Amino acid sequence: MMMSFMFLLAAALFSSSTPMSKQNPSPILVELFTSEGCSSCPPADRLLQQLDQSQPIAGAQIIVLSEHVDYWNSIGWKDPYSSEFFSKRQSAYASHFGLNSIYTPQMVVDGSSEFVGSNAGLANSAVEKALGTAKAAIRLTAVSLDSRGMQAHVETDAISDKADIFLALALNRADSNVTRGENSGRHLTHVGVVQRLEKIGSVAAGSNFSRDIQIPLPAGADPSNLRAIVFAQQPGQGKILGATLQAIHK
Repeated sequence: MMMSFMFLLAAALFSSSTPMSKQNPSPILVELFTSEGCSSCPPADRLLQQLDQSQPIAGAQIIVLSEHVDYWNSIGWKDPYSSEFFSKRQSAYASHFGLNSIYTPQMVVDGSSEFVGSNAGLANSAVEKALGTAKAAIRLTAVSLDSRGMQAHVETDAISDKADIFLALALNRADSNVTRGENSGRHLTHVGVVQRLEKIGSVAAGSNFSRDIQIPLPAGADPSNLRAIVFAQQPGQGKILGATLQAIHK
């Protein structure tokens, strides 16, 4: 009788834990380095939208960042979402991965793998592989907006390794009618377009992070079209140790 009771109790505990994993998917950060001046990039932009909208990998919350580089701007079309900052961030990844050069479209999953950003098979495999890495919980709370920008509180559980904490503000959706360059005549759409990415602090291995932050909103941005992403990353463009996403509403 006791053995039967223990078996039933174990089965009940197991069945009750299964839905929890579905309710709390593991955050996986997917970065796409792209440019509206690159004819190979639109398929990668579409793939990023699919990952963001369909969330195709069970157990994963795919958090996307579209980072537009500026080194294509001199050949006919200046990407309105581009920044030298993202080109430098991509170059740091190139050093981390031991690459001889940078390229677009490039997708980086959880700071752990990189590949041509239009390859859906490699994207799915990389996300599934990243699910095997435990992540520290990150919380973004007390979010408010005023004339100074966005105020919020960021806190984390203990993080396993030394980490930098970043906050990104990104457009939910952006688009352009391209009139010159390799994509001349095309209407391009994007998701998760990073407008601001700032390091807001660092933590030692085994420590947690807690801080009130204030960050200006991108000039002219509609708050209803913004999302905030906070992530912890090993210094030097290393692995992602935790991430969270929250929509911003005025």
